[in-house]
Amino acid sequence: QVQLVESGGGLVQSGGPLRLSCAASGRFFSINTMGWYRQAPGKQRELVATITSICGTNYADSVKGRFTISRDNAKNTVYLLMNSLKHEDTAVYYCNAGIRPGLSMYARDYWGQGTQVTVSS
Repeated sequence: QVQLVESGGGLVQSGGPLRLSCAASGRFFSINTMGWYRQAPGKQRELVATITSICGTNYADSVKGRFTISRDNAKNTVYLLMNSLKHEDTAVYYCNAGIRPGLSMYARDYWGQGTQVTVSS
């Protein structure tokens, strides 16, 4: 059973930093693109940042210059370092990964359970 387990969320003051982690566990063949999405109350889930297996990155305009996504392929883990946090960054953050369960299987999307990030103004 493949699982994505997030950690690192919490309450932080405006302007402060926070780092999220997401580790993939279970049996699988490979991990393709990994990423972070977020969903604020009353809003749709939106992309925050993605990183490919060879570390090509993509960011939402709203977080460019403040957030940094990275990954450790040896640990099957993706990170999101968030600096200069704003109140509007408050949301549940979800980890996502395209994981190939077996050699002869196509990759499919997996999601973490979500971790709450609250930025006090």
